[in-house]
Amino acid sequence: MVIPIASPAVAVQPDEVLDDPVLENRARELSKGLRCVVCQNESIDESNADLARELRLVVRERLVAGDSDEQVLDYLVARYGEFVLLKPRTDGWNLILWLSGPALFLLALGVGVVYVRGRASAAAPAETGLSEDEAARLKEILKDS
Repeated sequence: MVIPIASPAVAVQPDEVLDDPVLENRARELSKGLRCVVCQNESIDESNADLARELRLVVRERLVAGDSDEQVLDYLVARYGEFVLLKPRTDGWNLILWLSGPALFLLALGVGVVYVRGRASAAAPAETGLSEDEAARLKEILKDS
């Protein structure tokens, strides 16, 4: 009995596949890291959208033209913005975004530690009894009820 193994759905059409297996493998690897701007949460390798097909064809055209993987990505980022990358780059202005989360976490942790230490070292409020006026008022309230 053969047990079917689940494999990811690949939307690449037979007419898109390159004859050179090395270039095809490069195209597939690049396609896995590129976001379908229509589906937004799928790679262009998995998406059946028309725009994803066009992007797959552009990737293959650029590879056949002799572009490196980085040049293909730069071309697509220049056309569609960094949104087209499933994993955004970690340089330039994006570095601020990548580092702001951990920095804010450390800041919040530091504020929390200072607060807890301050509360632990604070003097306990002195227990003072009721003043004579408060005691008299309390007795009066208790008599009425």
